[in-house]
Amino acid sequence: MNNYAKLSAMLEALCNAKGVSGAENEAAAVASEMLGRFMPVKTDALGSVTGRKEGKGPRILLDAHLDQIGLIVTAIDGDGFLKFAKCGGADRRVLAAAEVTVHGKENIYGVITSTPPHLAKPDDSKKALPFDEMAIDIGMKKEESEKLVSLGDRVTFNGKYLSLLGNRVSSPSIDDRAGVAAILRCLEILEEKDVDCNLSVMFSVQEETGGSGAQTGAFSARADEAIAVDVSFASAPSVSSEKYASLGKGTMIGFAPSLDYKMSRALEAIAKRENIPYQPEVMGGKTGTNCDEIQVSGRGVKTALLSVPLRNMHTACEVCDLEDIENTARLMAEYITERSKENA
Repeated sequence: MNNYAKLSAMLEALCNAKGVSGAENEAAAVASEMLGRFMPVKTDALGSVTGRKEGKGPRILLDAHLDQIGLIVTAIDGDGFLKFAKCGGADRRVLAAAEVTVHGKENIYGVITSTPPHLAKPDDSKKALPFDEMAIDIGMKKEESEKLVSLGDRVTFNGKYLSLLGNRVSSPSIDDRAGVAAILRCLEILEEKDVDCNLSVMFSVQEETGGSGAQTGAFSARADEAIAVDVSFASAPSVSSEKYASLGKGTMIGFAPSLDYKMSRALEAIAKRENIPYQPEVMGGKTGTNCDEIQVSGRGVKTALLSVPLRNMHTACEVCDLEDIENTARLMAEYITERSKENA
């Protein structure tokens, strides 16, 4: 078994940094410091972390999004309970009794209310409550709550970064800090290869709420090609293994109408030649990732998608395999190396 201790430590630091869509400051600070080891770093008007390195070959943009799914406080009721809406694709099926942190004037521990089964109506077990019927209990009356919490404050789901057996880890916000880690690891590999490449990096904001960070950031990067790194669905009990990929069997190379076919095939050919494990991911329309915004930015950008298989997506206990992150990084590094040499 490979030792991925350094990669795991990097991913843990990224996952522990909070950054719900539109409030990614903490995560951006951590990612900015890590990226600064490899190239000059800036933060754009929307908050995306960007870097640029001049070199040979076409300008290639690497993108992964910084933001994580969470909640946003919409009201404080008469008893001090916090009402909320989802910020990104939060799954209401797993919210009852979930532990959360409200990022108000200070970080406040809270629990989403849950009706005991003894008091539940007969049909309650068959459905998840809508967001407007749930609330967060922070243990305070209204007057006390209002001193610490403001409408618009973000809420994150509590959970620990845990090492499972093998190379697997569990944490909130692996979507998409795994992509950020893969790009940073790719830059490490490129340093080891001493490759002179023409490269831009973007750790974009607001992907979970529509991709505005990627759209504006890609316009500024003016890249010839782009590779977005995100997560995608891993097989699990009751989930079809035909539709989803498997943990530990390699990065997922995307094929879709919105993706550049030649880039996808080139990534596939490199993976075969270098014995890098991979899995195809075929989509019949848009990808639901930053690729959809990057592709149509400016005059248009040839775009490819690599995805890290992820189990339990959009929960506080997402699971991935560190080996898939490593292989995603290796494949990107080999692609960039090859493209830089073609135009040397």
